[in-house]
Amino acid sequence: MSSPLADRLRPTSLDDIVGQKHLLGRNKPLRRIIESGTIPNLIFYGPSGVGKTTLANYIAQKTNRTFKKLNGTTASTADIKEVFASTDTLLGMNGVLLYLDEIQYFNKKQQQTLLEYIENGKITLIASTTENPYFYVYNAILSRSTVFEFKSVEPQEIEKAVLRAIDYLSEEMNVEIDISDESVSHIALACGGDVRKAMNAVELSVLASRERHGKRTVTFETVDELTQKSAVRYDRDGDEHYDIVSAYQKSMRGSDPNAAVYYLARLLEAGDLPSACRRLMVCACEDVGLAYPQIIPIVHSCVEIAMKVGLPEARIPLADAVIMVCNAPKSISGIMAIDRAISDVRAGKGGPIPRQLQNMHYDGEDNQNKGQHYLYPHSYPNHYIEQQYLPDSLKDAVYYEFGDNKSEQAYKAYWDKIKGNK
Repeated sequence: MSSPLADRLRPTSLDDIVGQKHLLGRNKPLRRIIESGTIPNLIFYGPSGVGKTTLANYIAQKTNRTFKKLNGTTASTADIKEVFASTDTLLGMNGVLLYLDEIQYFNKKQQQTLLEYIENGKITLIASTTENPYFYVYNAILSRSTVFEFKSVEPQEIEKAVLRAIDYLSEEMNVEIDISDESVSHIALACGGDVRKAMNAVELSVLASRERHGKRTVTFETVDELTQKSAVRYDRDGDEHYDIVSAYQKSMRGSDPNAAVYYLARLLEAGDLPSACRRLMVCACEDVGLAYPQIIPIVHSCVEIAMKVGLPEARIPLADAVIMVCNAPKSISGIMAIDRAISDVRAGKGGPIPRQLQNMHYDGEDNQNKGQHYLYPHSYPNHYIEQQYLPDSLKDAVYYEFGDNKSEQAYKAYWDKIKGNK
């Protein structure tokens, strides 16, 4: 048992691979490609532990090619050249399948070298990445490859792998293994869609269980202890980070407190307090905004408390603030106003500041229109007097439009009355 259980229990057929039915189900495109025996260069994109390496191994066996594996974090250009040299040996007479794990860690020069060796057809490349390949993989390699996206494996699919692992270990260790359906389901759920984590949890749970009279009973308590936090799949620099914070903010914007609190929990369990706080404050200003402007200092206060007390207590003020943002009325009139104004500024629209708004200064003798002519609003009824504030070229521009919420409609009614609007 020197190698991990996930390696010892590699599937021997496509039907044994759990999950990825959108790719490997009957009559699905990747399955048809594999069954044809003619394998193009492929890029497998998706989270870890969902079958990318397993499938590459299977393809090599199915097509009778020599399987070579490199990892982008440690491999060098010399390693690529060594793989290419093997194509001229007896081992490479049927072709070599190079599986390059984590290709995103290859720099542009390394990827260009790789391109040279896959173009002559002696090497078939299957590269895998947990990051979006369209951002991290050299365009020339992308254009010569077909990208397939792998998904996290559903718990009901992982249960099949867990049961197969139990049977395998029972035979390997020559011992009966007793495990409840509840424990199997818990492992499948707690691994967060990662089959490799599930296999590790199974093996550890069996090894941690005592053997009595040729039987090992795996208790739920043992399983629960060994799978704690295993479902937290998170990388602060990777796609998963951006997916979670995006879902977090969109759930608040969509007024769904259940989803927003769930994504907050994922951020906090990963220890990413700064992202949880930053997106919460942005959402309060951007998505609630003028519909309930009082929420902005309230949320800011909750964030300050969270940062001062730290985790785990920080979860309390943040949960309060998140639920408040979800339940608050929404308005984007503020952000729309500033974005319209920025658009005009960037387009070069504008002109001199109206004279009445300029800072007081000395009028030369040649100035025929001496004086600033500024009308001080507080000197007039209702603290308002009509005058031009925008430059001449933009004097009729409208950036802010009242939202349809109670607060902004109250402002509108007030100013319609003061300004005499109908």
